[in-house]
Amino acid sequence: MTTTLLVERALTAEGWRHNLRIDVDDGGVITGLSADEEPSDPDWVTIRGAVIPGMPNLHSHAFQRAIAGLTEHGNADREDSFWSWRDKMYGALARLGPDEMSAIAAQLYVEMLKRGYTAVGEFHYVHHNEAGLPYDNRAELSLQVVGAARRVGIAICHLPTLYCLGGFDSRPLAGGQLRFANDVGGLLDIRDAVIAANEDDGRVSVGLGLHSLRAVNGGDIAAATRAVGAETPIHIHVAEQTAEIDDCMSTLGARPVDYLLNHAAVDKRWCLVHGTHANGFEISRMAESGAVVGLCPTTEASLGDGIFPIQALLAAGGRFGIGSDSQISVDPGEELRWLEYEQRLLRQRRNLLTGTSQPSVGQHLYEAAARTGSDVLGQPIGQIAEGMFADFAVLDTDSAALCHVADEHLLDVAVFANHGNPVRDVYVSGRPVIRNGRHEEEAQIDEAYRAAIGRLRG
Repeated sequence: MTTTLLVERALTAEGWRHNLRIDVDDGGVITGLSADEEPSDPDWVTIRGAVIPGMPNLHSHAFQRAIAGLTEHGNADREDSFWSWRDKMYGALARLGPDEMSAIAAQLYVEMLKRGYTAVGEFHYVHHNEAGLPYDNRAELSLQVVGAARRVGIAICHLPTLYCLGGFDSRPLAGGQLRFANDVGGLLDIRDAVIAANEDDGRVSVGLGLHSLRAVNGGDIAAATRAVGAETPIHIHVAEQTAEIDDCMSTLGARPVDYLLNHAAVDKRWCLVHGTHANGFEISRMAESGAVVGLCPTTEASLGDGIFPIQALLAAGGRFGIGSDSQISVDPGEELRWLEYEQRLLRQRRNLLTGTSQPSVGQHLYEAAARTGSDVLGQPIGQIAEGMFADFAVLDTDSAALCHVADEHLLDVAVFANHGNPVRDVYVSGRPVIRNGRHEEEAQIDEAYRAAIGRLRG
């Protein structure tokens, strides 16, 4: 049975359209679009406001929602950096079990939906129990995370992550890292279990996470990527920290991005997360490969990583998407705003990240980030077009922030004028999951989250 929506105005793959009829099939896929329609059937669902494609969140660590904001105290004994933050992150895992993982993920995914993220790439590397041993069901924590996504209605590409080593020197995992351990066989068992448990749901895809070159050697990367096949999304952290560059050079004889591109068949289904310290030669090779660079500006700023050279990537014809990573912000507008503002501060100029045919910075960045989700999350998403899932956010054009704003300025205002959440409603697969800023299970999910956090911090 087809559901028909009549949208006041919408940003389609061909631009803004008014009085847009959107036909959606039982699977949640758009089967037809027609602009300038008049309501002619009482069964049509009318949507007021401005409809934009739902934003794919390419990089999420759900469990880190439990420590968001709790690592902002200085350390008197040493300079704080990514590495000292990582120690605090390990400490947060001491009491995290399946119930806590489920409650935290559900809370986070509701927060994502409310801000207009409609799909998430969950880069999941907490596999074992508090003692660093596998659960009876090796996929226990993965199933909890995917179950939370299904419960709240967000699409998910689950990325169970290979994590084998404690550093470039091949030292064994120790301490907090023991919960992350997986060899290739164990990881493939987790993938198989998640796929089998969710084969009835087209909004669950399963990819492959490779934690980083410091945690996975070349042989294991080759074995894992060969085993999952040619269509599977593959994500990896790369070149996030200068220490990583130095260690990679001294042990592998190459910079991380260069080494990866020389030793793996990187293509459009790969998401290279961060890439912060890639040089000009590596940026050109990234663009040529077709890979998507997964940028997480609020997390990268929080950790003191550095600023990715996005102008060079775009000039080379490269692609990017955004992610919430450590969950200090769950707002696509803030990630996009940071991308542009970092460049303004570096170059002391304005309106730098525009397209050749699109002068709106907000719209150019939003559309560019949204459309990369199809390749690296393994689902047809990120555009309002036939054949795509009907995933979108509805901007509240009756609000003070967006009233009387013309189409060409809507995403500039939504991204750059931060006067509260501009999103009123959210649809996934053509069905409303957020209405008037609320999820139907929000109260129960919030209660479970508070109880879980109480146990973790008690």
